[in-house]
Amino acid sequence: MPFSVVMPALEMAQEAGKLVAWRKKEGDSVSKGEPLLEIETDKAVLEVESPAEGVLAGVSASAGSVIPVGQTIAWILRPGESAPQETRPGHSMRSARASEVPAAGSASHAEGAASTGARISPKARRLAKEHGIDIAQLPGSGPEGEILASDVLAAKPQFVPGTEHLEPGAVGRLMAERTTQSWTTAPHFFVSREVDASGLNAAREKFAAPGVRVTHTDLLVAAVAKVLGQHPRLNATWVDGKIRLNSEINTAIAMAVADGVVAPVIHGADKLELVRIAQQRSQLTERAKNNQFRPADISGATFTISNLGMYHVDAFSAILPPGQSAILAVGTIADRVVAHNGQAVVRPSLSLTLSCDHRVIDGVRAARFLEDLVEALRRPERWLR
Repeated sequence: MPFSVVMPALEMAQEAGKLVAWRKKEGDSVSKGEPLLEIETDKAVLEVESPAEGVLAGVSASAGSVIPVGQTIAWILRPGESAPQETRPGHSMRSARASEVPAAGSASHAEGAASTGARISPKARRLAKEHGIDIAQLPGSGPEGEILASDVLAAKPQFVPGTEHLEPGAVGRLMAERTTQSWTTAPHFFVSREVDASGLNAAREKFAAPGVRVTHTDLLVAAVAKVLGQHPRLNATWVDGKIRLNSEINTAIAMAVADGVVAPVIHGADKLELVRIAQQRSQLTERAKNNQFRPADISGATFTISNLGMYHVDAFSAILPPGQSAILAVGTIADRVVAHNGQAVVRPSLSLTLSCDHRVIDGVRAARFLEDLVEALRRPERWLR
């Protein structure tokens, strides 16, 4: 039976995705799990893997097309199979559905496309509404003259130094929307601790492997994942008035990109050895730089670590990511004068600040989690592999 290749839904409330490029040509053999195409969402450019082994056929969308979620754009065929007739090349599989085109006569300029019959992607329509741009006056650069988000942005006045407005990119806009959503819906509270980082520094050297650079962030991911196993509330989610205990410990790491911050995920971090965590973190960092995440790279996070230590930040408080109940903010490791056995000594110290959703976590649970995490960081040799 032919396997359909569809535009996947990779984000909440995603209506469509832009096809950036095919990794294979029609008629090429593909293996299951092999990168097949690249799509662009509001968050990143993502690789989509082949759903099956066979031959790519019935390709009905080209690079630059904006396609509704769930729409078939190609087929994977086995010997003797053929692509269904309705999706053979030449049949229109374009994106703008009639039900999505706004009605004429609305007060919004963005709805002017309805009276002209212009096609418009959902993202372009939203941007036009936000910025009061008359779509009826826009030429579309997409297939069949479709108006894309880039057409709307090109019609906006460009930023000039000294003016008051700067248009954020896709990542910056999404970051603003999600942090606003989280800050206004989740009751935040914060708990902080200082930890002697001597053991952490020693572990970084001791557990380094040939060809693998182990960082403090890698050690933190490993420690946090182990401690979360003993504190399931810190790995939970508030859903419809109930607390859902997540079955997996998937740790996201906040990373800076050109337009904001993304948080790729290390899945099952509690089950991974430190070297494997370091390898995955390195791979995710490289994909973040190239804006080429795979769908699994940015989905399923249950806890986030945000480390600004490399920027010499002493301490800070982070905003909870939507769907998570806790995030750990990590400051720089710096020499500080502390009391040790009744004496003033200089030790490398690290500041940890835990942001919590008070609907899921109370102060005592947060304090106990931090206590166990601090102990794990003081003596990492007891649990590291």
